[in-house]
Order: sequence, then structure tokens, then C-alpha cells
Amino acid sequence: MSLLLDATDRALINRLQQGLPIVDAPYAAVAAELSLSEDELLQRLQQLLDCGALSRFGPMYHAERIGGGLTLVAMAVDEVDLDRVVAQINALPEVAHNYLRDHPLNLWFVLATERPQQIDQLLAQITTESGYPVYNMPRIEEFYVGLQLQL
Repeated sequence: MSLLLDATDRALINRLQQGLPIVDAPYAAVAAELSLSEDELLQRLQQLLDCGALSRFGPMYHAERIGGGLTLVAMAVDEVDLDRVVAQINALPEVAHNYLRDHPLNLWFVLATERPQQIDQLLAQITTESGYPVYNMPRIEEFYVGLQLQL
């Protein structure tokens, strides 16, 4: 299914990037700001997810602050194997997102685990299942950018 974004969809995406208000009915509050009903807001949000305009909608959390592990991973995957390896990566619930780069290290993804020691286990599993080595790039220092993409 594809969906052409209208002005309301764009306003919804722009507004949701700012976060939800801490109130009893956060979707209703945002809907009111946008002159929508809560049902229409939720329906539009689901359509944006279904058509792929949004790949994910959910909370952002800091895995390490709640006792988990987090790392950036890169791989150099032959083009003929990309679909297979990406499918394997996407099947892991610990993968937050992944993306391709025009670089020798062409597949990048983020792993977020419940416990830090799971990172090494998952990296070994990915290497074994994919047949390609992984490059673990844990964060050394954090910078908050606050990126919001206005549509």
C-alpha cells in the first residue's frame, strides 16, 4: 500500500517528533492541537506505519541507563548477499534499525540488549549466521543532537 502525505500527515509527523505530552490522554491532546479527533489521529498514524512512511513509532530509551547494552555495528557485505543478511539482521528483536551506506562497510545497525553481556553473544551469532565479520563500535561519548526533520 502507498500513501501520499497530505498537509495533515505532515503536521502529524512534525508534531509527534516533539514527543507526547505527559497527560492522561496524550493522543487526544495532540489530536486537539491538530484539530483532529483522537480516532483520526490514531488511524492516520497506523496508515503512515502501514505504508512505510514511518518505519517505527515508539519511545526512545537509553538502554545502558536501564541496565542494558547498546552498540553500533558495521559489516562489509557482498552485494549479492545483502538481502539475505539484511533479512537475518531485521529478524533480531535487538536491532533498533539498520541502513546501507555507500562505503566498504556498507551495512550498519544498532543493537540494544537487555544486558550488556548479550552484545558479544549477538555479534558472534550474527557472524556465524551471516558468514561475515562484524565491527563493534560502542559509544565512547554521547552527544545529544535533538534532530527533528520538518516535513
